[in-house]
Amino acid sequence: MSASPIYGLLLSGGASRRMRRDKAQLSYAGKPQLLRAWRLLSAVTERAFVSMRESQRDDPLRAGLPQLVDSYDAIGPAAGILSAQDAWPKAAWLVIACDLPLLDEATLRTLIAARDPSKDATAFTSRFDGLPEPLCALWEPSSHAMLKQRYQAGSFCPRKALIQANIALLPAAGDALDNINTPEEFEQMQRQLESQS
Repeated sequence: MSASPIYGLLLSGGASRRMRRDKAQLSYAGKPQLLRAWRLLSAVTERAFVSMRESQRDDPLRAGLPQLVDSYDAIGPAAGILSAQDAWPKAAWLVIACDLPLLDEATLRTLIAARDPSKDATAFTSRFDGLPEPLCALWEPSSHAMLKQRYQAGSFCPRKALIQANIALLPAAGDALDNINTPEEFEQMQRQLESQS
């Protein structure tokens, strides 16, 4: 049996409360983070989509990219993952969050190369707590029933889903999956990336 095709899902539907502005719009070295992440994802997958809430559909940054609008109400990243799986149930989904400015193509290729289609997902270990990282992970079609069941039971956390699922867990990817949540973290990351470019 051949493995399912890999589609990409860039999660950009978060409310960004701690950042107090849309994280997709944050710019590093002159490029909006949404577009930086989009280029990475579309370089390694057959097709890629930007996941968003209905209210973000006409945002100029998102409007020019293939969109997948959440069909679940405000349940966080699980809304995007479930909506993608509902739309293309036979695809495996390489899901990344839009607030990972250090993520690179090599890290995504490492994840894809280590893919085990017989598992529910392939994910990196967090370098902070040793738990699976759900927002840079490859979710197989088999994970859909489990995620849907958890959703119906009122459990929306993708990380807890991975902890309970049958997954391939890879070593931490250095700082590639460090995310940015506050204006202070953004300023620090901006300085770091501009000094490297």
